[in-house]
Amino acid sequence: MLLDIGVVAERSGVPPSTLRYYEEIGLIRAEARHGQRRQFAPETLTQLALIALGKMAGFSLTEIKGMFGNDGTPDLPRGALHARADTLDRQIRSLTVLRDALRHVADCPAETHMACPKFRRILGLAAQAQRRTANG
Repeated sequence: MLLDIGVVAERSGVPPSTLRYYEEIGLIRAEARHGQRRQFAPETLTQLALIALGKMAGFSLTEIKGMFGNDGTPDLPRGALHARADTLDRQIRSLTVLRDALRHVADCPAETHMACPKFRRILGLAAQAQRRTANG
């Protein structure tokens, strides 16, 4: 049984305009039309969930498109998934350090932040990171 674009939008939370765009770029496929309204297979809901997961993980729509076989079934590249998980691990570690530093600075008992040795160390590390980023 095919699902009308409005039903797919309601069940998935993806606006009809996005569904039309995803179809245009080949991420999903309408199976038929009822008048001007696109009709989708129920499996499209699974594809949309996978697209949402891929976007949450930071994959581009082009990368996500490569995660579907020609018939629209998931064909997940395990190596790319491991690499993305490794990237997320690095980001989590960096964000954890940053969070802890911000909490320390917010709670530091020093008279001023510049009198706090840890804050001065954090500033030095931030300056080094900025130089590395600027120098490529």
